[in-house]
Amino acid sequence: MAGPDTELIGMKRTSTYFAKPGEVPANWRVIDVEGEILGRIAAHISMVLQGKDKPTYTPHTLTGDFVVVLNAAKIKVTGKKPEQKMYYRHSGYVGNLKSTTLRVMMENHPERVIQLAVKGMLPRNNLGRQMLTRLKIYAGDQHPHEAQVKGAENRLNTADKG
Repeated sequence: MAGPDTELIGMKRTSTYFAKPGEVPANWRVIDVEGEILGRIAAHISMVLQGKDKPTYTPHTLTGDFVVVLNAAKIKVTGKKPEQKMYYRHSGYVGNLKSTTLRVMMENHPERVIQLAVKGMLPRNNLGRQMLTRLKIYAGDQHPHEAQVKGAENRLNTADKG
């Protein structure tokens, strides 16, 4: 009669690959969000920050890329969200709950809208906070990370050739 020990004879055990910290290089990606819908682009950005689009994804290691978001002021939302969606902040004192609508937030701080949307889709732990520091958001189409972005492209090109 075949038992659990006899079924494993002749079978090869495989181990799961776990990326070590610093083993997976972090590339820089530039995303232009002009005309994109807020929730859809935030889901895409959070996936890139977590590294879930890479085959070396490891849940407990920082395997994602840096993300530079351009044209944050030109993002779209659907329905009545500009008037109905509220953002809240609290100072810690009694009665000091401040609320702001999406329309006012887009006029004053368009970068913060995308940052808060992505933050809600990241893990709520130390690793999620590290991922959020890799997100760079700009309201216009200019950014100060040209050297890093070009350096990442050069690393990718040399890796492809060699």
